[in-house]
Amino acid sequence: MSDPASKPCIICVAITGSLPTKAHNPAVPISIDEQIESTQAAFEAGASIAHCHVRNPDETPSSDPERFARLMEGLHRHCPGMIVQLSTGGRSGAGKARGGMLPLAPDMASLSVGSNNFPTRVYENPPDLVDWLASEMRRYDIKPEIEAFDLSHIHQAAAMHKDGRIPGPLYVQFVMGVKNAMPVDRDVFAYYIKTVNRLTPDAQWCAAGIGRHQLTVNEWAIAAGGHTRTGLEDNVRLDRDHLAPSNAALVARAAELCEKYQRPVATWQEARDILGVPMRAAAS
Repeated sequence: MSDPASKPCIICVAITGSLPTKAHNPAVPISIDEQIESTQAAFEAGASIAHCHVRNPDETPSSDPERFARLMEGLHRHCPGMIVQLSTGGRSGAGKARGGMLPLAPDMASLSVGSNNFPTRVYENPPDLVDWLASEMRRYDIKPEIEAFDLSHIHQAAAMHKDGRIPGPLYVQFVMGVKNAMPVDRDVFAYYIKTVNRLTPDAQWCAAGIGRHQLTVNEWAIAAGGHTRTGLEDNVRLDRDHLAPSNAALVARAAELCEKYQRPVATWQEARDILGVPMRAAAS
C-alpha cells in the first residue's frame, strides 16, 4: 500500500447547505452572487470540490433548477476547473424534485442510498427514489458522491456498484456527527474505512464531521489518507467562542492539517484525475 502522505488530499467545501442562516453566521452565503464569491475564495484557499445547495431569497431551501443553473454558470466562470457537485438532499424538495437539477449535468451530485434519522425528522431515501436518482446520474454522466450516514449505506452503495446502478469507482463520504445518526466514533470511522476497502477496493473515500466535530473528522480523514469536507453547511464556527469568517477560512484550516500530515492539497486537476471526473466540453 502506498504511503498516505504521498497522496493528494481532496478538500470539498460545502458552501451553504439547507439549514444555516445568516442569523447563525452572517458569512453563510445565501444569494447566488454570495455563493459564487464565497466559493471562489474557498477555491483559492485549496478546495477542489464545491458541494452546492441553493436557497430562496427568504433563506429557505430550494431545489429550483434555474437557481442551480445560475450558480453553476458563475462557478464555471470564476472557479475554472473546480468540480461542481449539486445536492439532491431531501431538505430542499420531495420525490423527483430532488433530482430536477440533474439535467444540468454537473460534474458530480450527492446520492444518499438509504434512510436514517435526522435531528427532528426521518431523512427518507426510499429504494425507488434512490434508483431513479442513480439512473439520472448515469443518464447525464454525473459522478455520484455516496453520502453514508450509516454502515448499511456503504453496503448498499457497494451492491449498487456491483450490479451496475452506480458505475465507475465509488466515491464514498462518511457523514458523522448528525444528531440521531452516526456519532463521531473513532472505532466506527476505522471500520468504515475497512468496510469500503473490503467491499470496493478501488473506491475513494472522504469524511465530514458536523458541527463541533468538523475539525476532528477533518484530522482523522487526512491522517488516514482519505479526503475531507469542510464548510459552513456543516459547521459555522471556528471554535466555541468564534464564528468562522468564511468558507475559505475553514478550507484553510483543513489545508493546514494537510501540511501537518505532509499531505499535498489536491489541485482541481489532481482531484479530477483521482475521481475520474473529466472536464466537460461545454463548461466555460
